[in-house]
Amino acid sequence: MSEIVAPQLVVNSRMIYFGWIPADPEAVAGLVPGGLTPMANRQVFLNQYVVDRPEQTSGFGAYSLTYIGPDLEDAYAPDGATPGRCWTHYFNSSEVVREYAAARGVPATEGRTTIEITDGVLVATTESGGVPVIRTTARAGETGTAANRGQLHYITEVGGRMISGFYPFVAEPVDPFEVVSVEFLEPEHPVYALRPAEPLQIMWGFYSPRSSFAYPGGESVLT
Repeated sequence: MSEIVAPQLVVNSRMIYFGWIPADPEAVAGLVPGGLTPMANRQVFLNQYVVDRPEQTSGFGAYSLTYIGPDLEDAYAPDGATPGRCWTHYFNSSEVVREYAAARGVPATEGRTTIEITDGVLVATTESGGVPVIRTTARAGETGTAANRGQLHYITEVGGRMISGFYPFVAEPVDPFEVVSVEFLEPEHPVYALRPAEPLQIMWGFYSPRSSFAYPGGESVLT
């Protein structure tokens, strides 16, 4: 397995996380590493989040991140219902976090994410190399007493071996919540292969102004 590094805790990030049916299912399937199986509908996940202050992390400092990739059929999370996932693109504003993630087999590159809410309308924008590539628009209400919690399962490749990691999280979702549009703004960028079908088919999702999680999580070698 890859070298063990210190785990990190992030609290109260502002996060929008959801999934959709893609416009090009075969392009999505082609991004799945050998030995793993995409979902039959080739659904894609997207997470855009912002950590505003250094005090919200155990060692990373403030940063923003967008990551995206296909859901997996054969690697469910411990709840037996949430699909496992693998990252195809990972746009991070922090060199510290990029180096940490890359050591875990994550395809980390430079990028920036912003989340703005005006009159209940959320706009999350992801930049890669200073160029906007993804823009999400959603309707976002207020938090109540509900909490999403559990473990997510991500799979990466390190040194030719597939590494399984479980990542605990707790998030306070807003209600109501509705994804209105997901725009992929640069057809020449590789992430465009994961764009949603039209009309937009959202499979699940939430926005939380207080989303907390830890990683790298419990890890083991799959192959």
